[in-house]
Amino acid sequence: MDSIQGFGTVVLIGVAATAVMDAWLLLLARLGIPTTDWRLVGRWVGSMRQGRFAHASIAQAPAVRREHALGWATHYAVGIAYALGLAALTGAAWVRQPVLLPALAFGLASVAMPLFVMQPAMGAGFAASRTATPWRNRLRALANHGVFGLGLYAGAAALASL
Repeated sequence: MDSIQGFGTVVLIGVAATAVMDAWLLLLARLGIPTTDWRLVGRWVGSMRQGRFAHASIAQAPAVRREHALGWATHYAVGIAYALGLAALTGAAWVRQPVLLPALAFGLASVAMPLFVMQPAMGAGFAASRTATPWRNRLRALANHGVFGLGLYAGAAALASL
């Protein structure tokens, strides 16, 4: 596998894993379980252009132009970046012959980003501590990122079989 082909493969793994997570979030939403509002993620990222990186409440912050599209683009860009990180840690051998445990562990570890960076910066507090149900939100984030890890493996396994 040459480096350009390998890079493209890892990008597709990231897209696939993010899509698996999105299917999970859609299922949760259909069951009446609150999920991520990508519009607010876009608002947070979009407000960085004006030098604003943290908010008391992102929901109360002024809307930014095309925030919904920006949120979705950010979501997929982060999923691709995570897949690149996993591939960098595990090497090309994992991309060619994926194993579940590294992908699942990486997916679970990736929950650090929302818990310790995004939530505090968006006004939800460190590990959702300023929300009405912090432990429920923490466990939900962990489950979501576990599903993302399963998606990393599933995406890699599907591409490796081609």
